[in-house]
Amino acid sequence: MRKLIVGSFISLDGVIEAPMNWASPFFVGDALEHSYQKAGEAEYFLLGRVTYELFSSRWPQIQGRYMDRMNGMKKLVASRTLKEVGWNASLLEGDVAEGLAAIKAQGGGDILKYGISQLDQTLLASGLVDEYQLSILPTRVGYGKRAFQDVDPSLVRLELTDTRRFESGIVTLTYRVLK
Repeated sequence: MRKLIVGSFISLDGVIEAPMNWASPFFVGDALEHSYQKAGEAEYFLLGRVTYELFSSRWPQIQGRYMDRMNGMKKLVASRTLKEVGWNASLLEGDVAEGLAAIKAQGGGDILKYGISQLDQTLLASGLVDEYQLSILPTRVGYGKRAFQDVDPSLVRLELTDTRRFESGIVTLTYRVLK
C-alpha cells in the first residue's frame, strides 16, 4: 500500500504561503539533495487545483536535476472545476477521497504532496495522510497563510518520528499521522 506524504516549508512564524518568495535561499546543498532523493521515492505528485495551476505554469520552464525529476513525475490533480490537465497529470474526478484511496491501495511508489492546503482537510478527515514532513526555515515572513489554517484542529494528531537538520539552517520534522 502506498503512503501519502505531505511536505511543506514553514517559516519561524508559521507561514506557508508563497514559499517561492522566501524559501529559495535555504533550499540548497544537502536540503536540496534530500528533497531530490525523497521525490525519487515517490511515484505520484498530488496537487490541488490552485497549486497545480501555479506549478504547471512555472515549473516546466525551470531546468536542473531536481526540477527535471519533479517535472517528470506523474501527477494527480484534485479539482472540481478543471476539465483537463497537462504536465504529465491526471484528474482525480468525482469523490477525491475515494479516488485517492483507490490509488493508495495499489502497489507502487508513494504519493507526495507539497504544501498544507484546504485539500488537507479532506485528506485528513478521510484518513488518507500518512506522514507530514514539515521543514522549518530560519526566517520570519510576517504575513500570509499559516500551517493548518484550513484544517479542523481535531484532525491534526501527529507523532514525531524523525528530526533532520540541514546546513542551511532548515530543520525537517517528520510526523506520523495518528488515525
